[in-house]
Amino acid sequence: MNRRIKAMALLGLAVVFATAVPQIGFAQSNPLFNSLIGTWKLDLAKSTFSPGVGPRSQTITYEAEGQALRATVETVDAQGGATKVALTLHNDGKYYPVRTPFYDAAADKVVNDTTVWAFRTKAGKVVQTLIGEVSGDGKTSTVTTVGVAQIGQPLYNVAVYERQ
Repeated sequence: MNRRIKAMALLGLAVVFATAVPQIGFAQSNPLFNSLIGTWKLDLAKSTFSPGVGPRSQTITYEAEGQALRATVETVDAQGGATKVALTLHNDGKYYPVRTPFYDAAADKVVNDTTVWAFRTKAGKVVQTLIGEVSGDGKTSTVTTVGVAQIGQPLYNVAVYERQ
């Protein structure tokens, strides 16, 4: 049960990172969102992915967008396929529709100046939890995702990003 809760928290964090950068004014009033603004690159050597292997590369760009944070996630998967997804983090704990084959809604909530939780659901059921944390020096971001992978297997990923 504890592992499932951790997975859900990680999912929420991923959502937060993926949908960051809402409004500049809002981001400036939210220390966590403000610390995320910019470009982050996945450090594959410091990251772990289960099940399977992680992507070849991933870059997340956060921008302030109104009262939210917009995250643009560019990924090259293990097979070389490229995807680009834009998400918005709202920081209100409410679920918003998301168009992906893996989940259909996501909610996020900033816990403190360095941590955000996000939750992803499919058909009203939580399938992933994310916890996102920014290091004290603002140079590293870690997103832990726990839940169920698209293939139905248990998922536990720790993705470490470095500020560019």
